Amino acid sequence: ACSDEPSNSPEKISEETKITTQNQLEAQDAGDEAAKLQQLFTDFDEQYLALNPMFATFRGDNRFNDQLGDSLSENYNQQMHELDVNFLAQAKKINNDLLTMSDKTSLRVFKYQREIAIEAYTNKFTQKASLLPINQMFSLPVFLQSMGSGRSVQPFKTVEDYDNWLSRASEFQQWAEQAIINMNQGIEQGIVQPKLIMEKVLPQIKSALVDNAENSIFYTPIKNMPESFSEEEQERLSAQYQELITQSLIPAYSKLASYIETTYLPNTRETIGLSSLPDGKRWYEYQAKAFTTTDMTAQEIHDIGKAEAQRIFAEMNTVKNQVGFDGDIQAFFEFLRNDPQFYYNNSDDLIKEYDNIRVRVNAALPELFNIMPKADYEVRPIPEYQERSAPAAFYMPATPDGSRPGVFYANTYDLKARPKYTIEALSIHEANPGHHFQTSIASEQENLPNFRRFGGETAYVEGWGLYTESLGKALGVYTDPYQYFGALTFNIWRANRLVVDTGMHYLGWTREQAIEWMRSNAPLSETDIISEVDRYIAMPGQALAYKIGELKIHELKAKAEMALGEKFDIREFHSQILVNGAVPLSVLEDNIDDWIASLK
Repeated sequence: ACSDEPSNSPEKISEETKITTQNQLEAQDAGDEAAKLQQLFTDFDEQYLALNPMFATFRGDNRFNDQLGDSLSENYNQQMHELDVNFLAQAKKINNDLLTMSDKTSLRVFKYQREIAIEAYTNKFTQKASLLPINQMFSLPVFLQSMGSGRSVQPFKTVEDYDNWLSRASEFQQWAEQAIINMNQGIEQGIVQPKLIMEKVLPQIKSALVDNAENSIFYTPIKNMPESFSEEEQERLSAQYQELITQSLIPAYSKLASYIETTYLPNTRETIGLSSLPDGKRWYEYQAKAFTTTDMTAQEIHDIGKAEAQRIFAEMNTVKNQVGFDGDIQAFFEFLRNDPQFYYNNSDDLIKEYDNIRVRVNAALPELFNIMPKADYEVRPIPEYQERSAPAAFYMPATPDGSRPGVFYANTYDLKARPKYTIEALSIHEANPGHHFQTSIASEQENLPNFRRFGGETAYVEGWGLYTESLGKALGVYTDPYQYFGALTFNIWRANRLVVDTGMHYLGWTREQAIEWMRSNAPLSETDIISEVDRYIAMPGQALAYKIGELKIHELKAKAEMALGEKFDIREFHSQILVNGAVPLSVLEDNIDDWIASLK
């Protein structure tokens, strides 16, 4: 074919140049916008860590290890609010159209997090929460003991580390003073903790009171001082730690304990629900929204919980019949609660079995996953000072560089409350492929901004933990029907949480009603039931996250299987869930929809 015009005519060249220049300009604009976004995230992160130095240490960033920070004053709340408002305004100026998919997700999550925090502050929920600074689940006085023992996130390797702790711990006195100011304001405004919560808090705080500094948990790092320290340094640090304990920490703990005992406890309330506090119903609606990252109403969540409990209950009946138990389900629960074959006689055996599960599950992971965390986790017993009020197990994340391992802490207190048949599901949830797996993979995604690598939405994090419990059979565990029953026990427990949390905080249930619901719907020990119900009282809305998040992941998996048919690969599905960090559920759904579309 011939053309009237030579292929390299000036008109054509100039058109091509125009297109090339246009493309270059667009690429430059996109590059500028991406750079602006990264700078925004970096600036926010720096300012956030400066206001929250403990979070920095938790994350493995050691620049602020000498500061405790002020997390309770009105000044702190205001600074955090200004940070959120300022950075939301900047985020809104970013041109979303010029961003990559990953950056679009980051921007969307960032805006969501600022907006949800601003909503809490403008509705005075943040300020009210500051008037309730201590409960038995989350309490700086307890966490400080853990950090100061040298067995937590605070490093004690160098002389500088030891000096950093002296500086940080000396700020606790100020924190305790502020906590007392806030609790007094709470008494004036009618925003106080339930009595039963503070009765649990008191012994936790009193546990720090010792006659001799050397018997204090805060003296443990001195007993474990590295031999590389010079004799002078060792003497100096020993003297300074003794002084810190006797002159600063013990007086602060003592003052806090006596204030709670003599002033605060007499003013606490007999009611338990958030809805019994001023504007409490709206406050709980906000908590439900923040923890589930959805707009479901409390009543909807309550009803979902009841339906799920009914479904799982039927499956439990099937297992009861399978093992040939003669009697109804309540009799089976009693049998599981009381028969000695289901309990360990010593704590070492329990820890050993958790370690065996670690080895077995790790070997099976490649069947379901094509990405793995760089580092494995360790199994340790929960320290004695914490075990009475701690859950059956919990997980403390590793640092991204692997310098501090992830630790699965198992509770060995009251072995009669630690049935053998639940340990496989518990291990999967807390460690691999649950929390250790998910948090490690997220923190290793160096292409993501820090706020997506560390922390994130409870509905995602706990939804993932609960979802992984359903993978037990594929991972070669639950081979014993009792272990599978243990997994069902945990699942119905999370369904019960939806019922009980909304029941107590929104629908006016009593603590007794909540305990009775738990007792008749799961074979948990009385110890577990009471500590669980009291935990929901202390942390309104948090318990909703697990089941709502898990149901969403199952829903997305079913959607992907249906849409992709033969092309569906479970390992790739799991990667898509894991590599984006702990995002809100609506963002997770959009990410999976995009992945499905890319494969069709």
